[in-house]
Amino acid sequence: MFTVIFICWCSWSLEGVFGSEFVSVSVMEGDSVLLSVNITEAQRRDGIMWTFGLIPIAKLKPDNKYIYNNGPDGMFRDRLKLNETGSLIITDIRIKHSGLYYITTTSQEKPFKKFDITVYNHLPVPLITNSSSLEGSSSSYCSVLCSVTNVSHVSLSWYKGKSLLSSISVSEHSNINISLHLACLDDSYTCVVNNPITNQTQHLNTDVCHPCPVMTTIERSPHRITDYIISLSGAAGSLMIVTVLLIFCVCRKSRKTNQDGVIVLISEADKETQEQKTQLQTVVLFTAETDQAGEQEIIYADTTFCKRAVKKKRCAVDTDVVYAGIMRR
Repeated sequence: MFTVIFICWCSWSLEGVFGSEFVSVSVMEGDSVLLSVNITEAQRRDGIMWTFGLIPIAKLKPDNKYIYNNGPDGMFRDRLKLNETGSLIITDIRIKHSGLYYITTTSQEKPFKKFDITVYNHLPVPLITNSSSLEGSSSSYCSVLCSVTNVSHVSLSWYKGKSLLSSISVSEHSNINISLHLACLDDSYTCVVNNPITNQTQHLNTDVCHPCPVMTTIERSPHRITDYIISLSGAAGSLMIVTVLLIFCVCRKSRKTNQDGVIVLISEADKETQEQKTQLQTVVLFTAETDQAGEQEIIYADTTFCKRAVKKKRCAVDTDVVYAGIMRR
């Protein structure tokens, strides 16, 4: 079982590696398309052939002669041309020319390159009509219908601004439409029909749908006002926290400074007290002499202390001299 699966996988892989090249081409109706190849000298000598499905439509013979086939009902008449590289040009292409194209050499049946061509119609501009009256809707609402006719391989969509609201797609030729229901025209609405190559757009205007009444900013965007209030509250809270932290830091620093000052004052007071003890002085108030005995009498006054302030300030010592009267005996 394992061997069989392995062989099948190898066969599929080898076919992918050595198989023919495949190219997908999209083109608008009425344009020209180039199916590009670059044949080798060996392929030129052998001769090449182009086919539409199984129908031969063009040949390049070894003697460099070109042969063209108009195809069923002359669908390729005056539309085909080969160039020197073996590439095929199809002019004025139509929807009926969509399909698979192959190129092979004369000696080999297997094509060495394939092209899948898809031809698209030119798109009409969508038509927008008011369908409120047809549907019996209330006049307070707006119902519109967007439609396109005779299109294939397209999508028809409603957009509000750049946002997709609804969409419908078809592949075969048909007429399609898509509806939209609004209370009023509150934004830019567009109907778009597109295919892989191009698109057409029609805008919904006030002639079809009435605009919404003018609203205040708060009515139009209440969530924005709420967000604004929340942002302001957050900013105020952050500012309050920063202020409290700043006041706390300032008070803490001031307290520390005051504590340091008390310590210094106490130290200075102790120092002043020591100086007072060493600088006590006795003040002599007066002296007396006697004529008879030749004795001298010295009277000492009471000791006076100078009280010093806590601040570092030296107190000057005042010395008073008092003279006593002479007493005779």
